[in-house]
This record gives sequence, structure tokens and C-alpha cells, in this order.
Amino acid sequence: MRVKVLSRNPDDYVRETKLDLQRVPRNYDPVLHPFEVPREYTRALNATKLERVFAKPFLSSLDGHRDGVNCMAKHPKSLSTVLSGACDGEVKIWNLTKRQCIRTIQAHEGFVRGMCARFCGTSFFTVGDDKTVKQWKMESPEHGEEEEPIHTILGKTVYTGIDHHWKEAVFATCGHQVDIWDEQRTSPMCSLTWGFDSISSVKFNPIETYLLGSCASDRNIVLYDMRKSTPLKKVILNMRTNTLCWNPMEAFVFTAANEDYNLYTFDMRFLESPVRVHMDHVSAVLDVDYSPTGKEFVSASFDKSIRIFPVDKGHSREVYHTKRMQHVITVKWTSDNKYILCGSDEMNIRLWKANASEKLGVLAPREKAAMNYNQKLKEKFQYHPKIRRIAQHRHLPKSIFCQIKEQRIMREARRRKELNRRKHSKPGSVPFVSERKKHIVAVVK
Repeated sequence: MRVKVLSRNPDDYVRETKLDLQRVPRNYDPVLHPFEVPREYTRALNATKLERVFAKPFLSSLDGHRDGVNCMAKHPKSLSTVLSGACDGEVKIWNLTKRQCIRTIQAHEGFVRGMCARFCGTSFFTVGDDKTVKQWKMESPEHGEEEEPIHTILGKTVYTGIDHHWKEAVFATCGHQVDIWDEQRTSPMCSLTWGFDSISSVKFNPIETYLLGSCASDRNIVLYDMRKSTPLKKVILNMRTNTLCWNPMEAFVFTAANEDYNLYTFDMRFLESPVRVHMDHVSAVLDVDYSPTGKEFVSASFDKSIRIFPVDKGHSREVYHTKRMQHVITVKWTSDNKYILCGSDEMNIRLWKANASEKLGVLAPREKAAMNYNQKLKEKFQYHPKIRRIAQHRHLPKSIFCQIKEQRIMREARRRKELNRRKHSKPGSVPFVSERKKHIVAVVK
């Protein structure tokens, strides 16, 4: 007679402490669970609905400026510190944890056109309409000390933008031309120009730190190499580019915010056509900033909204707006990848969550596990029509909604016209032009 003895390992089912969860053995054989997929689909649908229910991205408004917010800068070392410059020449330093202004400086006469922090975080630079570049201490002056800049450089023309090198004591300004300065000198090390129009923005590459890009009002995006005294190449678009931002994870990739309502992601090695055209805004795009992961970027527009785009998608995943928010001039993504700051015409800086339905604060392990599980379910069923419709639905202001509708009709009319022209023309006389190449006029090297 054969006797089978059951042998069990107590580690598989005995709890170590009373607080542990009871372990339940489970067989994952799909034959034993015929309703697993319908059950998971229902959970994914509920998770998607709850995500939209809890999507409350607006956190707070930082009040204090007496004129429109024109530019902002992040502190390179402190997550809770942000700087902002207004149209009346006032600069404010904010503490995001307390959500209050910790210091105010009357920096310039007229607009503060641009600002940037030094890579070590000890000081910051501002440029304004009064043709000056000023360097300020990041810390407040001691009791009895006057609020004065460390250095002041008086230029010949108005400077419209400034950016600091990521590793060296060098900064670049733009206006009539791009000037590269050493912090210790009062005259530029070199001046770079290509064409005769005013340059609105200049940005250093965070990875290949000797590269920089600029946008001019004659529709050019020009790339420079600091090691040479001449520009590298330029791309001419149909309409003017307001600003650009380099991807912090991919050295050759940058995104340009254009007047034709679109954003263009370029690879600087192949400027003949953009990698991606991002279209959703219904007015000129004024500013753009990348997330620290390099997977998404946020754009600010004249249509009173900000949008979050994945780098590899043509349409935005999120749109933020409030009733009181006017034309959004500047936008920044915080260095911890959690929040977005935007400055607008009506003197406010608004703080948003980067992920609209994210729960702030400390999460219990079970909460974290449940959220991860729901996230995986949403990814698994994301292309199902019902779930996709709920996940993509966004409430829009009436003005934006009507403009989107109008632009869709115009786009369809243009497409129909082109098809008719091709149909009634000699074969090959009306070539097919892709959406990516439509907006590029020329590339000059």
C-alpha cells in the first residue's frame, strides 16, 4: 500500500506578524478563470472613470505682482524656489512650500525681458528694456544692507533674452545679435549673428553644453557652436518661432513654439523636416518647457490655456485652463517632475499638478499597489473605444471649443481642395507634401 504524505512549507501560508495579510495560494491557469478578462475590463473602466472624477490639477495661485508676469526661472538646487519677472520691472522670489513671496526686487525700468539662475544657484541674472544685464544675489541682503546688483552691464541695444551655461561661468544674451559673455568681463567674448532681425530667445543645450539655439523674428531657428565664432545652421519656417527648449535627455532634440499654433520637435542633425508636429492649440504658442524626464513637455499659449504633450504624440494628453486665466506668457516644469508653473497676463502665477489625478502626500503600501494595478489595467485596455472616449474627454472653454471646430472645417476644406486639384491635374504635377514638410521653407548650412 502506497501512502502519499502532504508536505507544506509554513513560509507559504503562515504570517510573520499579526499585522501581515493572510497569504492565499492562487492558481493562475486561464482555464480556471474564464471571466478574468471581462472582470479586468470592468475594473479598468471604473479606474478610468475615477481618474477623471479625481482630476483636479489646480493647486494654488501666487499673487503679488502688479503687472503681467513676463518670464520665470527655476532654482537649479532648490525645488521650492522659483523666480518671476513682471512687465513693470519687478522680480519676485517665491517659496512654493509656503506659497508666498520671500523677496521683491525692483530690477529694471520697463519690462523684465528674461531671467536665468546661475548653475550653482548662488545668483541669478536679469535683462530688461533699460538695455542692462544685472546679476543679483540669490539670498536676501542682511539687515541694513541695500538691495543692489552684484554687477551691472550697460549694453547698446535692448536685450530680449538670457540663458546661463550649465557648467561654466558663461552666459548668453540675445537682442540685435547673440552675445556670449564671461561673468568677469563687461564686454562680450564673442558676438554671433546671421541675418539682421531681432532675436527673441536663446537657450543653451543641457547635455552638449557648448551648443545653443536661438529664434529670430525673421522666422529663423539658428544653431550655434560656442567653440566656433560662426553659426552652424538654420532652419526657416513659414511663421515666426517664439522660443525653443532642448530635451534634457536627448542631446540633439529640441522643441520650437511657433506662431502658427503648432509646436515642432526637431532633431538638429536632420532639420529638413521635424520629427513631430504637435497641433492642438488654437492661437500662437508663446512658451515651452520640458519635463526633467524628457518624455513630455508643457506649452503656454495666447489662447489662455496650457497643454501637456508627450514627445512622441501629435496631440496633447492634458489641457489646463481657468475662467480668470488670460494669455499665458511663460511656463515652467519643476525639477521633481510633479508640478507645472505658469505666468499669465493678469498678474498671477498658477501652480498645477503635472498628473491631474495624482494623490499628493504619503501613500500607504496598499494604496500604492492599487494605483499601480489600476495604471496597468488602463494601459492594457487603453485602445478600447469606451475607455478611450472617457480617458480623452476634456472640458474646454467655449471660445477654444468653437475655434477647434472652425479649424477642423478649414483643414478639411484645404484637404478637399488639394484632392480636387490633384484629380483634375496632369498626373504628378501636384505632388504629395507631408504635414511635417509643409511648414519648412528652407534649411541653410
